[in-house]
Amino acid sequence: MFKNSKAFSSFSVNDLQKAKQFYSEKLGLQVSENDMGILELQISGSNNIIIYPKPDHSPASFTILNFPVGNIEETVSELEKLGIVFEKYNLANFKTDERGILRGNGPLIAWFKDPAGNILSIIEDAEKSL
Repeated sequence: MFKNSKAFSSFSVNDLQKAKQFYSEKLGLQVSENDMGILELQISGSNNIIIYPKPDHSPASFTILNFPVGNIEETVSELEKLGIVFEKYNLANFKTDERGILRGNGPLIAWFKDPAGNILSIIEDAEKSL
């Protein structure tokens, strides 16, 4: 039924203008706003992602967007310069280092939140560039 459908993802935020500023200015993504007050993130090589306002928004408790990067150390440093704080996890089988990077369990990965509290990640991928 959906074999040839171009699916797309969406998620909510509690403040559309803060989201627009974060995704465009901090993350450097192309963001457009349509007549209905909905944001569209243009992601290279992917379908657009929809961000919609929701007054009773509850942040996702899981990762909603993953960004492959060529060098996670450099990307963490650049994002920290922009004021982004990385999540620290200290669970039995899931521990990040002092920079918020998970090491030793697959690809290097680090998580951070958008202004609405949704969780995003960067994942080191040697084929990608910063």
